[in-house]
Amino acid sequence: MDLRDLDLNLLRIFDAVHQQRSVSRAAEVLGLSQPAVSHGLTRLRLLLGDALFVRMAGGVAPTAKADALADAVAQALHLIEEALHATGGFDPARARKTFRIHMSDIGEGVFLPALMHAVRRVAPGVRIETHQLEHGQIQDALDTGKIDLAFGYLPGVDATERCALLHEKYVVLARADHPLLREPPTRDWLARLDYIVVRQHTETARVLHTLALQDNIRLSIPHFMVIPSIVRETDLAVILPRRTALTFARDGTLGVVEPEMGLPVFTVALHWSHRFHNDPGNRWLRETVIDLFGELDGRTPRAPTFVEACGSA
Repeated sequence: MDLRDLDLNLLRIFDAVHQQRSVSRAAEVLGLSQPAVSHGLTRLRLLLGDALFVRMAGGVAPTAKADALADAVAQALHLIEEALHATGGFDPARARKTFRIHMSDIGEGVFLPALMHAVRRVAPGVRIETHQLEHGQIQDALDTGKIDLAFGYLPGVDATERCALLHEKYVVLARADHPLLREPPTRDWLARLDYIVVRQHTETARVLHTLALQDNIRLSIPHFMVIPSIVRETDLAVILPRRTALTFARDGTLGVVEPEMGLPVFTVALHWSHRFHNDPGNRWLRETVIDLFGELDGRTPRAPTFVEACGSA
């Protein structure tokens, strides 16, 4: 294939379909019609001599060649986009840019509402994509531009620029009328509960092992966001960060208990690459995040505090 035959828009279509695993969802993200995306894929298939994507239930699946190309294409598009904006400042009101943030499903539920409200108010053309990467992938993803920021408690991700935003601690979430919630929350009380563990969040799983509660695990699931409905209907409890617990307990059907577990508080931070430290768009987004959620060094966050938003527990 001659590079001169390649339309850059075909790579945008390829990247969107690979990320969305769906032609229709990719069309929505790109603001194109579904036939236009399908036509672009057909052109790219002919140029590359590969099917690239095959139909499957609920969407499409990439071929081996598509997977091999995906990271390089995403990085190339990001670098081109950065180069086009590098010569000037960043005007959020006029920007048409997609920012990619590493954020866990816990972080999405707690922090995205306020972040999206702020972004939509001042930067209506900006898009946010969240990704959930393995900790070992985050540093490289930041340096290559695959993601712009990483947000959360990320032990081991330390070769980055970073800003500590807030301190957090672990608490217990159970249904509000759980019989044990009427008793003093001692270490023995913790040992009498049965627990849910979320496999993808190794730190919360580690807490159960640190407290020697691994034998009390009765349910193992991949995601946090299904927890409220399970806890509401069972005697199972879960140990998780306080802000997430308060968000889940907002409707009054769940109770939050803060026993003394003997565990240190941990710090939620914002990470970015040295390479993009002076990038105007990156700087704007991280300043927005810090302004919204930064609680340390005497800062007053612009986003509502969790006691204000959820009520005290």
